[in-house]
Amino acid sequence: MKKASAFEIVAARCWNLLNEGRPFTPIFVVGAYALYHMREWSDPLFWASIGIGLLAALPVFALYFIFDFPLFLRNYLWLPVVAALVVWREAPLDLGLYGSALALFLFFTIYFWGTFYYHLRIGTSWWNFKRFWKLVLKNSDSTSGNAQEQMPKFLLLLFIVDVAGRRWLSGGAGPEGSFSWGTYTFFVIGLALYAWILHRNLFDWKPKEIQTYTNNADVPEQALSEKVFVLVIDGMRKDRFEEADAPFLKKWRAGGTEYTQMETVYPARTVVCFSSMFTGTYPREHGITSNMVWKLGIKVESIFDSLRKIGKRGRLLGIAHLIDSMGDDVESVTAVMHNDKADRNIMERAKLIMTEQNPDLLVVQFIATDQTGHSMGALYDEYRLKIEEADRLIAEFAAWLESRGYADNATFIVCADHGQADGIGGHGHLDEGERYVPFFMYGPAIRAGVKVEEKHSLVSVAPTLSYLLGAPYPGSSRGPVLVDAFGTAGKQTRKTKIG
Repeated sequence: MKKASAFEIVAARCWNLLNEGRPFTPIFVVGAYALYHMREWSDPLFWASIGIGLLAALPVFALYFIFDFPLFLRNYLWLPVVAALVVWREAPLDLGLYGSALALFLFFTIYFWGTFYYHLRIGTSWWNFKRFWKLVLKNSDSTSGNAQEQMPKFLLLLFIVDVAGRRWLSGGAGPEGSFSWGTYTFFVIGLALYAWILHRNLFDWKPKEIQTYTNNADVPEQALSEKVFVLVIDGMRKDRFEEADAPFLKKWRAGGTEYTQMETVYPARTVVCFSSMFTGTYPREHGITSNMVWKLGIKVESIFDSLRKIGKRGRLLGIAHLIDSMGDDVESVTAVMHNDKADRNIMERAKLIMTEQNPDLLVVQFIATDQTGHSMGALYDEYRLKIEEADRLIAEFAAWLESRGYADNATFIVCADHGQADGIGGHGHLDEGERYVPFFMYGPAIRAGVKVEEKHSLVSVAPTLSYLLGAPYPGSSRGPVLVDAFGTAGKQTRKTKIG
């Protein structure tokens, strides 16, 4: 399987400018306004007016960059639109501008993204738009495809850019109620207070952070496992895993320790979740706050750094996005391939890494389930079938490891990085189906037939890996070691029985 090329890595970063909601909003507003006025591009006054309009809208751009208005809070985004129309009721409305912007947005999300892009990248049908429009309208995450969040944002911003630019062109002339800088200043202050009050009082579903560093267990003098394999089925919903015909993974779960309330982090975006899982801390500390990574590299130690301190090695096999946070610890895979081949190709690459490098820790990101959820929806049969495919591939991979001795005294961790809502982006704001993920451990160091009902967080992954492999905890690790999984079996050395 090919590595992600240098071009793909750069292209992935560029795509995130359009994929992530925060950078998309200003890019779309500028692009939509300029395209609508394409005939005026030769007029210097047009560029002066759009410059003044964008400068006027800058405070609102900033507010909408800071405040996401997640989940039901997006319903409150229409009130500032209505307020602007009332306050500047005499301002001329260019309905063609707003109509063309709405049409461009729907074309971008439903056809360009949902059909053309996914067809070229993972081989979805040219008719995918027939389903994709539903995902766009119900989407609740932090991507640009969140229509209920993006539409009121860009309509208000287009209105401000347009009327402020016209005000400048007219030299300030116009009837009372058209537009004035004084009322606009009060409008921006009111919008800032409105956003702050809403988020302070209603945005209360973020997972609580652990304030102390990992301190519930000392790292054993002798490693409990010779190797650890973390098999991450990206975007696997907990309820859909229960529905899936996945006999191998469910047999492992029954023969190991399951954490029934394993909670992901906020925002539940892939690069954020992986960064938290393998540093043991939260986005505010490791610095990765979305898939759009503005400054490359995590700010804190990772489990891979901890392993290097004791002469051991870990590798993370995943898509190009993860390089932005984990750098050289990532063995990248190309994400440009038919989705029916993706996970098998990843598994074959994992075998190659074991044969050539034989790391002490191998993290494998299976991507087909997540990509199916994004492109076709998480509540359809195609999504469940990808979970079942992952089950068969992991069974095959585990048997291969056992046949070559890699599974001797090894621990396997199976989990998802986040769940999946039924929308174009599928995850981010912790909508239904996103928050809790499947999580269980299996191996000779792990207690058999145990279910832990207490709530835990994926930030416990890194310190638990340290505990298993005898490495110091990453410097900023806050998650407690998942000690409920370890018993007297953890002090024994024997072969892992596969299946």
